[in-house]
Amino acid sequence: MSRPDKWVIFDYSGTLSLEAPLFGRPENLARALRESGLAALGVATPEVFWTKLVNPTWSEGSTTGIGYKRLLAKQMASLNLVPGALQSQIDAAAERFVDDYLNHSRIDPRWKGTLTRLSEDPSVRTIIATDHYAEATAIIAGDLRSLASRIFVANSAEIGVWKGDRRFWERLRDSLPLAAIRRVLVIDDFGGNEAPGDDYALPAEVLTRQAKTLANLRAVFPGEVEGIPFFLNASLPDRETAEARLIAETAVRIDEFLRRP
Repeated sequence: MSRPDKWVIFDYSGTLSLEAPLFGRPENLARALRESGLAALGVATPEVFWTKLVNPTWSEGSTTGIGYKRLLAKQMASLNLVPGALQSQIDAAAERFVDDYLNHSRIDPRWKGTLTRLSEDPSVRTIIATDHYAEATAIIAGDLRSLASRIFVANSAEIGVWKGDRRFWERLRDSLPLAAIRRVLVIDDFGGNEAPGDDYALPAEVLTRQAKTLANLRAVFPGEVEGIPFFLNASLPDRETAEARLIAETAVRIDEFLRRP
C-alpha cells in the first residue's frame, strides 16, 4: 500500500472537544473548584484559578511531562494560600479537579463519521495536534479507540514546544513515515473557542497563533497548506446549533479537500 500523500490535522480542545472550553466557564469552573476541594484550599474563584494557577504555569505544563495534577499541586504548595494545609490534601484536590476536567474533555461524538472516513482512507494521514498537558494524550487515545483507528496524537507536552513553533511541526514530520506530502489541511480554533479568562483565548493571540501556525506548516511541508478556522458563530440562537452547523460545514469542506486530485 502506498503511503498517504495528504495530511489532515485537527486541533483538540475547542475543535474536536467542544465540551472542554465549557468546563472553564465561570459558573462551571466555580462548581469544579468547590467539589474538588480546591476552593477550601484557597482557590475559590475562577479569577484566582486563572491568574494564580494556570496562566503562570501554562508554559511548563504544556511543554513538559510534569502533568496537570502535579503542576497544580506544586503551584498551590508554593503559593501557600491556606497556611497549614497538608500536601496530601493539596494533591488529592488537584487530582479530583484534573480528573473532572479530563472527563469533560472528550471528543464530540458528532465528529465520529468524519474521523471514521479519514481513518479508513489510505491516502490520508490524520493527526490530532494539541497544545495540552501530558495527561491529555491517554484521554484522546482512549476516545479514538471507540471512534476511529490510524489517527496519530501529537501533544506539545511530549514534543516539547507549542504548535505555534516551527520545531513542533519539524519534530512531528521527522517522527512519521512520509511520502511526498502534496497537501495539508488544518482544522483549528487557534484558541478562539477557549473559556474567557484564559490568556490563550485573547483575540490578538488567536490571530497571531493562526498566522504563525500556517506559516510554519508552509515552511516545513513542501506541498499546499490550507486552514479551516473552527470558530463558533456567537450570533446563532444557541451554542448547540452553532456547534452542529460548524461541524457539518467543516465535514463538507474536509470531503471536498479529499476529493481534489
